[in-house]
Amino acid sequence: MRLRYAGRCRICACEISAGTMAVYERETKTVACLECPADPPAAAPMIASTTAALPPEATTAAGSKPRSEQSAVFTGIAGASAQREYDRRKDKREARILDDHPYVGKFILTLSDDPQSTRAWATGARGEEVLGQRLDRLTGRGVHVLHDRRIPRTRANIDHIAVCPSGVFVIDAKKYQGRRPSLRVDGGLFRPRTEKLMVGSRDCTKLVDGARKQIDLVRSALEDADLEGIPVRGVLCFVDADWPLFGGDFTSDGVQVSWPKKALENLLKPGPVSDETARHVHRLLASSFPPA
Repeated sequence: MRLRYAGRCRICACEISAGTMAVYERETKTVACLECPADPPAAAPMIASTTAALPPEATTAAGSKPRSEQSAVFTGIAGASAQREYDRRKDKREARILDDHPYVGKFILTLSDDPQSTRAWATGARGEEVLGQRLDRLTGRGVHVLHDRRIPRTRANIDHIAVCPSGVFVIDAKKYQGRRPSLRVDGGLFRPRTEKLMVGSRDCTKLVDGARKQIDLVRSALEDADLEGIPVRGVLCFVDADWPLFGGDFTSDGVQVSWPKKALENLLKPGPVSDETARHVHRLLASSFPPA
């Protein structure tokens, strides 16, 4: 069945996120991964490198199935949490106006718009949705994606995670209509060198800082699973920005700043991660960062 709630596999102890297809055992009220055998081996070998083979094949009485075959992973819905926050704020404002002005409340709502702080959530959701659709088109080309993943013990989320031959990409989608991202560098020879991410005339360096934190969290999840050899990169992907006709992408503090087409080209480049390992990493990260 498709799980309504997250659980832990009774055989391999892996976290199974809500929405994943798994086996639910009614008598014991436990869950198990679809690929886990009924009688698991005493121990599974650990992955020694990014190209090492995953745990060996396990057989069942009905026949044999490769241990590396992945169960269905709920990839998530791009922009879902941002859209929910927009709806919550919008509904709260409408309810407040109708309560305060029972006779003319609907008229006020007709003539007024949501505040910019509320509209920003809808804009962000649309940017994540657009980028998510483009990422989904790569799923048959060796790219395994996750959308709108919650960072445990926080209210924050990661927009997109892509696992591909060249490693793991943590992608933060931003929708800044008609404004141009650029890198401003101050100091250097006699003063400390500092970099600022500018979007139009606004200093948006905090976006780079946020991307760095997300990279560190994903890298820590891989290190905890003895997969520290897999490269993790961060991307700030600006949708509908005013990019120049030629060039324009750059790197700030190790985070690539780019547009969708350019960012997605990097996901298709060859690398040291086998597809088998990429699927394993994809499932691991889906468990570490559940849907938001």
